[in-house]
Amino acid sequence: QLQLVESGGGLVQPGGSLRLSCAASGFTLDYHAIGWFRQAPGKSREGVSCISSSYGNTYYADSVKGRFTISRDNAKNTVYLQMNSLEPEDTAVYYCAAAAKSPLSTVCVLSRIPYDHWGQGTQVTVSS
Repeated sequence: QLQLVESGGGLVQPGGSLRLSCAASGFTLDYHAIGWFRQAPGKSREGVSCISSSYGNTYYADSVKGRFTISRDNAKNTVYLQMNSLEPEDTAVYYCAAAAKSPLSTVCVLSRIPYDHWGQGTQVTVSS
């Protein structure tokens, strides 16, 4: 059974850092595009970053560019989101998602389509 499990969320002060992990089971992560999304209270879910299945090309939302870094450890079947210089506006539940039914591609997108498997989310709170 294909499953994604996020971890690493928590409470951090503005300017601090967190590293989120997305561990996969039931499938091999590096064959699929993986995206990180977030949803703040009262707001729609938005794409933060993604990594493509071929070549591991990475993409970022403008709001996190230069602060967040997505990476993949194939040996651990895990994707990470390193978040630095965190701001209160980054407070949200963060989800990872896999485009498990999509073919291999050198690109990925920050829209919810074509991600078809989602983790349960991890809370990130940035507050002093």
